[in-house]
Amino acid sequence: MTTTSTPAEELEDLGPRIRELLQAGNTTGAGEVAGAMHASDLADLLEDLDDEHRIPLLTSVPIELASGALAEMEEGDERADLLSALAPELRVELLHELADDDAADLIGELEPPEQLKVLEELEPEEAGELIGLLKYEEDSAGGLMTTELVALDAGLTAAEAIEAVRIQGREVEDFYTVFVVDQGGRLLGTLRLDDLVIADPTNQIGELVEAPVATVHPLEDQEEVGRLISRYNLASIPVVGGDGVLLGRITFDDVIDVIEAEQTEDILRLAGLQDEDDLRHTWQQAVRARLPWLSLNLLTAALAASVILLFEDVIDQVLTLAFLAPIIAAMGGSSGTQSLAITIRRITVEGSGRARGHVMREILIGLFNGAVLGVGIAILALVVDGDPRLGLVVLLAMWGNQVVAGFAGAFVPATLDRIGVDPSIASSVFVHTLTDLCGFFLLLGLASRLLLSG
Repeated sequence: MTTTSTPAEELEDLGPRIRELLQAGNTTGAGEVAGAMHASDLADLLEDLDDEHRIPLLTSVPIELASGALAEMEEGDERADLLSALAPELRVELLHELADDDAADLIGELEPPEQLKVLEELEPEEAGELIGLLKYEEDSAGGLMTTELVALDAGLTAAEAIEAVRIQGREVEDFYTVFVVDQGGRLLGTLRLDDLVIADPTNQIGELVEAPVATVHPLEDQEEVGRLISRYNLASIPVVGGDGVLLGRITFDDVIDVIEAEQTEDILRLAGLQDEDDLRHTWQQAVRARLPWLSLNLLTAALAASVILLFEDVIDQVLTLAFLAPIIAAMGGSSGTQSLAITIRRITVEGSGRARGHVMREILIGLFNGAVLGVGIAILALVVDGDPRLGLVVLLAMWGNQVVAGFAGAFVPATLDRIGVDPSIASSVFVHTLTDLCGFFLLLGLASRLLLSG
């Protein structure tokens, strides 16, 4: 699919012009102006338009641009409703123009009765291919893959293979890798195009095959697919069944969207939000989404603060502790968050279970950082209070809490990952509660022993 690229400064002018033409009823003119846009930019415009203007604009642009824009729209009810509202003939054209994985994603967003209706409108062969993709979960390798690929029999000669690539390549969009299979369709490996071109025409391509760097099963989670493509710098990765039969391929451009979605999801979960939809919530919906999380934080914060009540007499006698306690707790929380972010990042990039040896590293970092920060807050305590014993108390409390922060920031997500719980969901609650509890307890407990024992 070919779309034009519009300079950024012109995009700001195109949107208002298209809206004016649509409001004036000049659909043809709006389509001509929109025809100069890239599919992604047109998708953004369609999302911003009123429902009454979306279909007229979509039907007035070239079919390639319309299908690309529909695929580039945010997943969800809006583009599903737009697809349902199109005339059956146009809907068939749009879906036929799309790669089968994009078409399956679109159809998968429809309600089951509507899915059946759309599939019945398609040619039986095309509908069968899409049904085969729709059986996989959206966040699995099967849900990402396309069955459109270039696959050659290992028994072909180089000359025959080149001709086969020419023929198959006309039907495949953006193919980067040639796959080689046996007569049973089982994947043997990949073939570099430059090796194929310079090979002796009479040589069999089976001699040129390179073992695949990585493969994925169709039920593999999309996050693992993204990790493999990123790790090995692959343009595409083959999807194979349990019997080794080549089912399809996943290209890097599909994985870019996956990586972005997974990282966004992790960031939102660390903040207590459920998914990317929270970014588009009304204030009432945002309250319903965030209030339970804040209520949980209220309980854990109260639990940490209850330590202060246990040492009320100590604070009454050394008032400076009330000034120093929040500093030690806050520094522990900051360090715990840093360790937590690094650990979750390691789990995300390197795969589940890879953060278990990370705990000792974070403890060592906490030991060093705690020593430096402890000296700093000890000097501050001496300036404020003048008692060297208080300086020793805050040094030890800061040092100890930094070690706790490093340990908790690595151990909590690693443990949650080990038991099958997403570490980005609940880790921050446990880590912050633990660092607050330990920070207050270390400071006030040491103070009661070293300052007031005599």
